[in-house]
Amino acid sequence: MMSRPPSACFEWSGGLVYRFCPSSDVDVQSTAMEHANTTHSVRSRSVEPVTVIGGGLAGSEAAWQLAERGIPVTLFEMRPGKQSPAHHSGSLAELVCSNSFKSDDPITAAGELKRELEYLGSMLLQVARICAVPAGGALAVDREVFARTVTEHIENHPLVDVVRREMRELPEGRVIIATGPLSSDGIEPVLGNLVGAARLAFFDAAAPIVEASSIDRELAFSASRYGKGGSDDYINCPMDREQYDRFIAELLTARRVHSKDFERRELFSACQPVEEIARSGHDALRFGPLKPVGLTDPRTANRPWAVVQLRAENLSCTAYNLVGFQTNLAFSEQERVFRLIPGLEHAEFARLGVMHRNTFIDSPRLLDASLRLRSLPRVRVAGQLAGTEGYLEAVGSGLLAGLGAAAEIMGMEPFVMPELSAFGALMAYATSPLTSGYQPMHVNWGIIEPLPQRVKGKRERYAAYAQRALQATGEAIATHPMTAGSRTAAGSLDPMSSGVDSSNPGSR
Repeated sequence: MMSRPPSACFEWSGGLVYRFCPSSDVDVQSTAMEHANTTHSVRSRSVEPVTVIGGGLAGSEAAWQLAERGIPVTLFEMRPGKQSPAHHSGSLAELVCSNSFKSDDPITAAGELKRELEYLGSMLLQVARICAVPAGGALAVDREVFARTVTEHIENHPLVDVVRREMRELPEGRVIIATGPLSSDGIEPVLGNLVGAARLAFFDAAAPIVEASSIDRELAFSASRYGKGGSDDYINCPMDREQYDRFIAELLTARRVHSKDFERRELFSACQPVEEIARSGHDALRFGPLKPVGLTDPRTANRPWAVVQLRAENLSCTAYNLVGFQTNLAFSEQERVFRLIPGLEHAEFARLGVMHRNTFIDSPRLLDASLRLRSLPRVRVAGQLAGTEGYLEAVGSGLLAGLGAAAEIMGMEPFVMPELSAFGALMAYATSPLTSGYQPMHVNWGIIEPLPQRVKGKRERYAAYAQRALQATGEAIATHPMTAGSRTAAGSLDPMSSGVDSSNPGSR
């Protein structure tokens, strides 16, 4: 069970609504009633729909937040009629890289982000909890079930009109552009007219997926690092020194799709191709995604020299992705080199890794704190196009953009996350004109205001950051009429009951 902030409680109504209840100096009942009355007044008068362009994570969350506040939404999504280089279906909120939403440990920045989004009533995070697959101390999902469930929620909402076609112009009225880093050639000229040359690009990659039945379980063993989460959440392929050396040699000489040697600034920092990591040093992988710490090979009773971990792709555990194996290798080379991994000699690949060029905008120069374009405030930009890195960071920016547009329609000031919160610190970094050399950024404690007192120990310091962030989030939510009655979707799942193992240190 996640800890709750001081003087806080959560109240459920019909399994659908929860409220943050702050200390007694704030009249939550009247604040929530004001929110309800405001929402009713929106429903009772004619309101022009908000146009959301892009049905990914950010666009889906933005559309839901608006519709739940009585504001009609027209959501444009070009798929399945026109696919991007990385998508495979017509579902909304399709995950194209990993199926992991990162650490669920509440003292990590990624874990704190989840709590903040739960406080705000994120529908997509609620669905992710329902569609979770075993992943140790992380939150990972069955990507097909997740996307299908989000699609059903959005398409069945009476105030959301999903239009399946590519947008090639900027519509009138309020607009949220959430076309993602793979924005189509139809919308690209629109972006160009809006932001000029202030668009940047990087290369992104996705890892291959293997069929579970093709993994040699005589060589591979089930275990979680240090026994965190479930005891068998990952399948581990151990390597001895000779096997590791041979694998690295073949990996470095394998033929790539993009033949150029990438500069680090051109690569998405969370999706470095495995061969690019290997290129930085012979042992780079062994101290990175192939680190063997916390694992013991039951065949030898010793720690392996290196370990390739496989994480479940779906609830039925019929497919696994190679953790940290985003790649730019040609398909035939992926099959040849990755079958050198012990246990994967006869692997059948359900999907091979892909690499593609992505686009984002120079947010510090273009967006204000509520994600509005400074040059055209009726337009907001959300998701990875706005330069955030990570699935839930995209969800959060979509939620913030939706709340901002709703607040304007209701005659309120936009809701802005406090800078002491994990997500607020990211938004401040992403939209501050003082930020220079901007690159896509994920939530982390390194960009938040330092603690007033020095706290010894990394885990204790992170816990102090998380406690302060959660308190700041709760206070901001309780005092803004837009969020005092935050809503959540997908039934009666208590967002605070996530079964988090707080002993897992996770990553920053």
